[in-house]
Amino acid sequence: MTDMTVKPVIHVGIDGSWRDTGALEWALQESLLRQEPLQAVHVIDERLRRTAGWEPDLVDDAAMDLINEVQKHLDASPGALDHEAGLMIGPPARILSEAAANSRMLVVGRRGTGAFKRLLIGSTSEVVAARASVPVVIVPEYWKPSDHAGPVLVALDDGDDNAAVMEFATAAACERKLPIRILHVWDLPAVFSWDAVNSAGISSEWAEHARRHFENVAADWHQKYPDLTIQVDVRRGHPVDGVVTAAEESDAQLLAIGTHHHTQLASMLLGSVTRGVLHHTGCPLAVVPTQS
Repeated sequence: MTDMTVKPVIHVGIDGSWRDTGALEWALQESLLRQEPLQAVHVIDERLRRTAGWEPDLVDDAAMDLINEVQKHLDASPGALDHEAGLMIGPPARILSEAAANSRMLVVGRRGTGAFKRLLIGSTSEVVAARASVPVVIVPEYWKPSDHAGPVLVALDDGDDNAAVMEFATAAACERKLPIRILHVWDLPAVFSWDAVNSAGISSEWAEHARRHFENVAADWHQKYPDLTIQVDVRRGHPVDGVVTAAEESDAQLLAIGTHHHTQLASMLLGSVTRGVLHHTGCPLAVVPTQS
């Protein structure tokens, strides 16, 4: 997706716990930085309206009360942007993904504590991150702008399709006037574990090769963004633990990671590393689909 096809609007999923999830506040901050309006979306799951003991009219009335509260909050927020809050009906993950198609990004909370347990954005964040065609930012519960003071961290694999996640991360770093840190976590395949003598030499060789490669990546991006400080962190370890630990150590304000949607099935599932990071990181996580 190129900038020519992107609608300059940020979508954010909301539910009854919107004051606690942090997603709306993160989206408002991003809206101010980009000077782009928000579209807040609350989705009523049709299954809830058909549940015994729940009156559809009561569900709809509660949802409209929620939308009105959020709209008042948006109207009182800084900036002269045309924010809107709206209501939709259907499967939350699919509706949010479709509503945000071709927009700048979709923001959701990782967990929720509202009364409508079946509607919690946190229960659908993983599915949304897997199937959305736009970057999805998952914000931890109770996130506040002052929670972190570190760089924008971008976790890269050794593939050649990291352009989309790097573009997202560099834009976020430039907006916030922060350095960006390229992170790569590697480990030797299990086949080398039997030979401790030779594996030490292979490990050093792999580490040096990885560092040279990502220093070259940093140099290429520095040519595009000469005023941006770009750091490189190459470390050995388990990918999930390495990424989560690096984010904690650096006090990252945002962690960006790419995801691959090569097939229809893959678009419904997150990779094991992305899924593990999503569930364990303590900072906002941007899951950025690779460009097709």
